[in-house]
Amino acid sequence: MAEEIIKENAEVVDQKAETKVKSKGKKGKRVVTSGQVHVQATFNNTIVTVTDKSGGALAASSAGANGFRGSKKGTAYAAQVAAEKALETAKREHGLNSVDVYVSGIGLGRDSAIRAVSTVGIKIDSITDVTPIAHGGVRPKGERKP
Repeated sequence: MAEEIIKENAEVVDQKAETKVKSKGKKGKRVVTSGQVHVQATFNNTIVTVTDKSGGALAASSAGANGFRGSKKGTAYAAQVAAEKALETAKREHGLNSVDVYVSGIGLGRDSAIRAVSTVGIKIDSITDVTPIAHGGVRPKGERKP
């Protein structure tokens, strides 16, 4: 009698364990065929972020993350390496094949990061410069001075 109860309890526990295993599952990588590449090129570093059309990040890399240190981070070669790494990751994991490029900043890595996109084998749909331009700001608070 006691053995039967133990067997029934063991079966119930096994069924609960199976249902837990079935309900948990790893999410698959989403497939994004077209996206955006954001290049932020400063004098000290170049950051490349690959996103989908709505701005959700797929992959990112920077010159500093690729082992460049000090003044070498601001070079065109470091920007090229950073762009290639981010784009290879996005292409391999998400199936990216066409992008719009948005470039911000005035660093040396602007052009070489764009060239790296085409060397990886991704089609460039458009290139847009989104560098902010200073205009003097709004009128300061207070009385006008003669």
